[in-house]
Amino acid sequence: MSYSFFATVSRMKYIDRWALMRNAREENLSEHSLEVAMIAHALCIIGNKRYGKSLNAEKAALIGLYHDASEIITGDMPTPVKYRTSALRRAYKEVEGVAEDQLLRMLPEDLRDAFAGIFSSDEQDVEEQYLRRLVKAADKFSALIKCMEEKEAGNLEFRTAELSTRESIEKMSRELPEVRDFLIEFLPSYGNTLDELIGKDD
Repeated sequence: MSYSFFATVSRMKYIDRWALMRNAREENLSEHSLEVAMIAHALCIIGNKRYGKSLNAEKAALIGLYHDASEIITGDMPTPVKYRTSALRRAYKEVEGVAEDQLLRMLPEDLRDAFAGIFSSDEQDVEEQYLRRLVKAADKFSALIKCMEEKEAGNLEFRTAELSTRESIEKMSRELPEVRDFLIEFLPSYGNTLDELIGKDD
């Protein structure tokens, strides 16, 4: 029997983000998910190395890779619409859950539990909830990086999104030291040229 889960997930590259905005360069869901996975992994490593935590960095990366997979079915719901009211937020969460269940049914039954643990978490597991907060922070970082890149390209369309996203990250950084460290140590390099990033030989 043939299963369509991975063929479906591979279609993330066809889902464009920021659909309501004029983009200097389009960003697809695959690009965004990779960036979220890398940043989430880094935040966990920072937590483990500097703050004595035992976070599962590899799981965080996996959650980051799949965190928006439901949008293959639902499309990208713009943030201002998704979070406009509590009713819309609840409705979208329900639609997202239905889409994730549909994706899981595209797997052989004996594999579903393993992937279900990536899509949803145990609400009672404190460490898991902290891990998912870091993935959410990574998602915000990716959005902020996109806004910064658009501004660097001369596109002012993203200026209010940049301000609100930066504000969200700064609020998170007061509670999550890993977020604060990434904000201070890594974010400033985004927007540099390749020569500035890797340095020149003398």
